[in-house]
Amino acid sequence: MGEHSESSVPSGASGAGPPSPRRPAAPPWLLAGLRPSSAPVPWAAAARASVGMATPLAVGIAADRPAYGALASLGALYGVIGDTADAYRMRIFNIAVPQFFGAVGVTLGTLVFGRGWWAVGVLTLLALVSGMISSIGAVASSSGLLLLLFAVLGAGLAMPEPWWVAPLLFTLGGLFVLLLSLLAWPLRGLEPERAAVAGTYRAVADLLAVAGRQQPAAGTPYNARGAYGTSGTHGTHGTYDTRRQAVTDALNHAYDLVLARRAREHGRSEPLVRLLAQLNVVIPLVEAAPAAHQRGRPLPDAVPAAVRELADAVAEGRTDRARPAPEPARPDPTRPGATSAERAVDAALRHATSVVHHAEPDPDNVDDRLGRPAALRVRARRATRDVLLSGDSWRYGLRLALCIGLSQALVSLVPVPRSYWVALTVTFILKPDYGSVFSRAVLRALGTVAGLVVAAVILSHVARGWWDVAVMLVIAGLVPAMTVKGYAFQTAAVTPVILLLSDLLSHEGSGLLLTRFVDSMMGCAIALVAGYLLWPESWHTRIGDRLADAVEETAEYVRCAFAAAPDADRAERVRTRRRIYRDLSVVRTEFQRALTEPPPTGTRARAWWPLLVAVERVVDATTAARVRVDHGAPPPAPAETAAIERQLREMATGMRSSDVLVEVRAELGGDEKGVLAPLRHEVRAARAIASPQRRPGLTGTTGLTGRAR
Repeated sequence: MGEHSESSVPSGASGAGPPSPRRPAAPPWLLAGLRPSSAPVPWAAAARASVGMATPLAVGIAADRPAYGALASLGALYGVIGDTADAYRMRIFNIAVPQFFGAVGVTLGTLVFGRGWWAVGVLTLLALVSGMISSIGAVASSSGLLLLLFAVLGAGLAMPEPWWVAPLLFTLGGLFVLLLSLLAWPLRGLEPERAAVAGTYRAVADLLAVAGRQQPAAGTPYNARGAYGTSGTHGTHGTYDTRRQAVTDALNHAYDLVLARRAREHGRSEPLVRLLAQLNVVIPLVEAAPAAHQRGRPLPDAVPAAVRELADAVAEGRTDRARPAPEPARPDPTRPGATSAERAVDAALRHATSVVHHAEPDPDNVDDRLGRPAALRVRARRATRDVLLSGDSWRYGLRLALCIGLSQALVSLVPVPRSYWVALTVTFILKPDYGSVFSRAVLRALGTVAGLVVAAVILSHVARGWWDVAVMLVIAGLVPAMTVKGYAFQTAAVTPVILLLSDLLSHEGSGLLLTRFVDSMMGCAIALVAGYLLWPESWHTRIGDRLADAVEETAEYVRCAFAAAPDADRAERVRTRRRIYRDLSVVRTEFQRALTEPPPTGTRARAWWPLLVAVERVVDATTAARVRVDHGAPPPAPAETAAIERQLREMATGMRSSDVLVEVRAELGGDEKGVLAPLRHEVRAARAIASPQRRPGLTGTTGLTGRAR
């Protein structure tokens, strides 16, 4: 009897008691938001937050102007939230630019404080502008957020006179945090960029370490998780996919840092040119990895060890003036029976070793594999055109304007004591570029409750004055520490900070806690109803359209990879492959956000996951085939390449015209011993997932469904 659970006993069996009720399980999208991230705590940022927010407060108390100190600390808070960049130059943009917009926002908010309809109109217009400019990029999104947040604070809190005092104090607080974040710049110099390039080498070493392990047999289907096989368990092959995505993320990060800095350098900087050369030579290793994985045998341990040694050399800044470490022994690629994949890996590794350890890069012969950023005026003109002509930016701006208009009308016009906290909550939640609006609303409510508990202890047991400085030293450091763990944790950390500083301005004490709780719940409700449920796009995912675009680019990559003169177009081929992986990385981000939505959106997004993995493997197989041709394999016939390209373009067209994913077996013939055989296998697998049902009664379906739009 002890071997069987109660659930295995039939309900009508003798002696069986009533079935025990099953505990209701929390939905997966909620558990995903409440599960803390494994990201390490940024201790340096936590220390800067403590000093950056406690110091202005201490100065204000010492000068007998605690309200001034509170305003400067509020400005410092949003400097702390924006202090996330590794490169020092990026910190200037991430903190200083949003602070400027915040100063404009608090100025406009102060001018309409207590003005009823004027306050509603101005904040609604600012919400429209804030939402529209958020589509430009990360810095613009943060700038739009601070523009609206500080305007809400200015319109909801009585600021000191004259009008320019509040924006000045807000800005000084943020710039103080910026100053703290730049203190080590003269000592560390290029270290963030160097660390990013070294991290790319380490990610490639991890990829090569798992390449070739448990290669699936031809015809093995994808399961619902996008892995080969039917069990859905995590195997070594899944580890290869994970490592490949890590390489993509590392390359994106490194190129963003190095090229962004290079675009601002006047003339040629030898250390920066060296870093770019070291980053460029890792590309052949990345391209050789799929070929090594296809051969189905692990690479010798000496290969990833050699790449890790190169990573250490890059991180330490070793040049030809330093004696390089002895080259690890590797199998001779010229021996009889050596595969083209082994030759490709060896050639790429030798080239990377020569650049990292020996050769001085020629400053006139170091190309930018992704292209240098355009001039600032050109980018500004593009951004303005995209914002004004983009339907997405207008839709998001209108959603945000509607919600802010409703919340501010509730505060300014309805004769019920409400506070700025309603609009503040809406502003924090309604940021689709930061994640799911629905899950953020729920997590915001849970995080606010936790934060209010902490604030209740502080406001009821800590005397106002110098004890506030001591408390701020502790709770301010929690903001960056909790931010990396998730949105609910960030909300729980930010809430007591804002309430403590607000109390220094309004002197309401612990009596404001219940009001803030009610206001937060009202803001969550407005964001959910007016900003989520009323908009049809909230119930659909655009992953299908984005994937169709990526498949079109993959077809172009297949054509480019096997063009008549591949050597002349190699740089373009590299840029095309990197662009595809960037686009697929964006789709992955969209997918992760969609998974945090409740059904049906999350369910539909989950149905697209196997296809996303399949498209990535098609790109990998194309790269592997090109590498094998470069190292001695017979080139494919043009007709074979054209057939694969045609299949991919048909698949993209079908994905745009179909609402349902239905498996259809696609016939794609060719030489099964040729260089394109693995690529055809991956294309067939992708077509089996993505081909739309074109006529009733079509056979070969598996029931994998999901909305494409």
